[in-house]
Amino acid sequence: MNKESVLEALKSVIYPGFTKSIVDFGFVKDVVIDENRVVISIDVTSSADEVKDKLTTDIKSAVEALGAQKVVVSINAPQAPMEKSNSMSGKNIAPQVKNFLMVSSGKGGVGKSTTSVNIAIALAMQGKKVGLLDADIYGPNIPRMMGIEGVKPEVVGNKVMPIDAMGVEVMSMGSLMEAGQSVIWRGSMVMKAIEQFLRDIMWSDLDVLVIDMPPGTGDAQLTLAQSVPVTAGLTVTTPQQVSLDDSRRSLDMFKKLHIPIAGIVENMSGFICPSCTTESDIFGMGTSQPVAEEFATELVARIPIEPEIRKGGDMGKPVTYHQPDSETAKRFHEAASNIWQFMEKIQKDGGADNAAIQPTTPPGVSACSM
Repeated sequence: MNKESVLEALKSVIYPGFTKSIVDFGFVKDVVIDENRVVISIDVTSSADEVKDKLTTDIKSAVEALGAQKVVVSINAPQAPMEKSNSMSGKNIAPQVKNFLMVSSGKGGVGKSTTSVNIAIALAMQGKKVGLLDADIYGPNIPRMMGIEGVKPEVVGNKVMPIDAMGVEVMSMGSLMEAGQSVIWRGSMVMKAIEQFLRDIMWSDLDVLVIDMPPGTGDAQLTLAQSVPVTAGLTVTTPQQVSLDDSRRSLDMFKKLHIPIAGIVENMSGFICPSCTTESDIFGMGTSQPVAEEFATELVARIPIEPEIRKGGDMGKPVTYHQPDSETAKRFHEAASNIWQFMEKIQKDGGADNAAIQPTTPPGVSACSM
């Protein structure tokens, strides 16, 4: 038994809630072997007792299988209340940003980027200084949606200027690559890219940076939570049960990373007829409410299926900016206002009270005669 064999054994210890091992994440800081006694020191991102207990059990089991008679596990975890981001009392590589809003989803194709774009624009239209970071490295859609496809950012020294669009500072991997170029990177490269987006982009003194995350719960999410004090998390879902199942994973991730949950946006919730403007329940409506209650948060918006949303995204003309009187734009504005109130409360209370906000009751469903 030596240090190398112990590290190899620890590759079987998966960090709770994720798919990579504590070795792959770089959490193992020291391994000391004294005859048949092994002392293992690790740094983790969560102060939750259940995470530490699970890691201790799994580490001891893995190392004892090598023949160690005694295994001592020393876990260094951030001392933060459950309602705070794991990094709120630690590292912040973008200190000029007052609030960070992580927009996430358990699966792709639910309208996460559409939500990020329109929430960012709504906040800017409400007088906030807003940035929008497209952290979806493999599928950057923000440039097209924001009407800046093909626009290259200006480089000043060793820093990159964000692109201004509709009153929002924007940065995306899609703005740094040629159109259609694929990104074939391992997780460590994605993690480094996100850190650089936060550190090396010349963001202004922003009230809020809206961060459009890749779908799922993995390297990008963990890196963000380790790099900046995430003020709040927002989950985007659709009414279908499969999407709701994945949304629970996204919400559970926020909980494990100690990120206050601002709420759930239910996208594709009902259909607004362009002819008679009435709303019909075709895919389900309000099915996210029980999930919100399960995680002690709120359904902050039901965004209907409306043809103008799709057209706006494809043409780089977001509905909130270009059609502010539409029903969808009004709902995005209301959601943005509620999310801002939530973040203000988190900052005021220092994360001590993760109370849910109460959005306006979504409009009722009416039958549509076509």
